[in-house]
Amino acid sequence: MEPDVRRMFLLADVAAHGSITATARALNYTPSAVSQQLAKLEDEAGQPLLERQSRGISLTIAGEAVVRHATRIRQQIRATRAELDEIAGLRAGRLFLGTFPTAGSSLLPPAVTRFRELHPEVRLTVRSGLLAGLRHMLENRTIELALLWDYEWNRLDDDGLQVRHLLDDQAALVVGRHHWAARRTSIDLSALAGEPWITRAENNPVAEVLARSCRAAGFEPQIVYEAHDYQEAQAMVGVGLGVAVAPRLALTNPRDDVAIVPIRGYAPIRRILLARLAERRPTPAENAITAVFEEVATTFARPTHG
Repeated sequence: MEPDVRRMFLLADVAAHGSITATARALNYTPSAVSQQLAKLEDEAGQPLLERQSRGISLTIAGEAVVRHATRIRQQIRATRAELDEIAGLRAGRLFLGTFPTAGSSLLPPAVTRFRELHPEVRLTVRSGLLAGLRHMLENRTIELALLWDYEWNRLDDDGLQVRHLLDDQAALVVGRHHWAARRTSIDLSALAGEPWITRAENNPVAEVLARSCRAAGFEPQIVYEAHDYQEAQAMVGVGLGVAVAPRLALTNPRDDVAIVPIRGYAPIRRILLARLAERRPTPAENAITAVFEEVATTFARPTHG
């Protein structure tokens, strides 16, 4: 039979106060109640813990061992409480976050900066990946929160996730700085029906964005280059190989030789989302960085003209 921890603490109190009567008075118990609990503790220990003498009580060797361990347990409990208070107050702890490349180069940096300004003692670790990888990391708890995205034709519909919509990431036209469309404040894609187009390779969702946008404008795009990232696509646009469509977050740091032109009419919008497992209770750090992301997202929700 394992000793009851609360009775171990009671024995430590008796040792500290020097008698059962003094302990009962300090804890607002009756001496009889204290004696009964100590008797049960001795039954659990299987041996005497106290020696009753005419001048009071003393601990047996076994009693001294119990008091020693009770003192350590109390110290550990106090240390646990103190650490929990530190974490709850965002004065300690850690947070694991997931992101995808375009969010990692746009939305994430100001959010990290702001979070560290507010909570410098919380250690932040970030993992970058694609959509399927980020969802897997959430499910196996490698990360606690993830920046995700979806489009109207592949909404993120998962009852296992709690999703917060941060902002709408509008698509924009990317043309060379000296292209005739660079002088426009906005443009209908139908005006670009005869242009060569640069898209993303490997079934990237922006390829679907381009196809749907051009079809809505009445034509099929002539693809001349498939880029493996947005910087490569910008580079090809910059040298005049063609024009491209990209989400705004991918154009946060545009090259000097390209211009960004808002699209009039239909262009699919990418939703930027912050997700966590629905079954998990969010930590104080998760709640804090969620508020930071919502604050930062408002600055990206206002489109800029390039």
